[in-house]
Amino acid sequence: MEENFEKKYHDVETNHWWFKSRRKYLIDLLKNCPKDAKILDVGCSSGVFLKDLEKLGFNADNLFGIDISVKAISNSKKQGLKNTFVMDAQNITLDEKFDIIVASDCLEHLENETNALKNWKNLLKKGGKMYVFVPAFMSLWSYHDEINMHYKRYTKNELTSKIENEGLEIIKSSYWNFFLFIPVYIFRKIAALLNKDKSGESDITIGNSIINNALLQLLVFENKLLKKVNFPFGVSAFCIAKKRD
Repeated sequence: MEENFEKKYHDVETNHWWFKSRRKYLIDLLKNCPKDAKILDVGCSSGVFLKDLEKLGFNADNLFGIDISVKAISNSKKQGLKNTFVMDAQNITLDEKFDIIVASDCLEHLENETNALKNWKNLLKKGGKMYVFVPAFMSLWSYHDEINMHYKRYTKNELTSKIENEGLEIIKSSYWNFFLFIPVYIFRKIAALLNKDKSGESDITIGNSIINNALLQLLVFENKLLKKVNFPFGVSAFCIAKKRD
């Protein structure tokens, strides 16, 4: 991730509708887990999600995070998160086994995704669960992906297949951010045609607070629907998988 963009990312990750709605979905999935569960956030950034878990009552001593960014881990330490480390997500060397591993928009940054998934599986306890979110569809590829240093975007079936290949049992897979897929697709195609997608800006900006809150509420509503349905397309794809007992 480019340095200037990383600073913007850290400035907005707490309140931006995209990140906040995804954290809300994950929190809703995890809220009934035992509060002594050992949890690893892969690509934890400044530790906002880990702090949310701590506020929910999870034991802080069992909350871990890794990130390749020195600045991100420095930010997390300032928040009082002691178990966060600068580490490559393709080769996490923690002497721990986890009940839950969360990787939100991390896999697409990694050159060797197979090694990463093997590594994450080995870090799971038997019966442990993995929650993986990735950007979806190469047709949505834009300057946003380039400035984020992505290697690719995934289809749901591709993500599911790669996780299944590691011997994990798929519990749920779907697309996320379904309602905004068409607007995002049109916006990115027009920006590319007008050569404005390389203006130096990414999609990560809060902008107007009213719009930010409206988009947050839209995705919160979508999160509720995800309890009962799987969406046929979306801006992101995700998979929840379990390590067999």
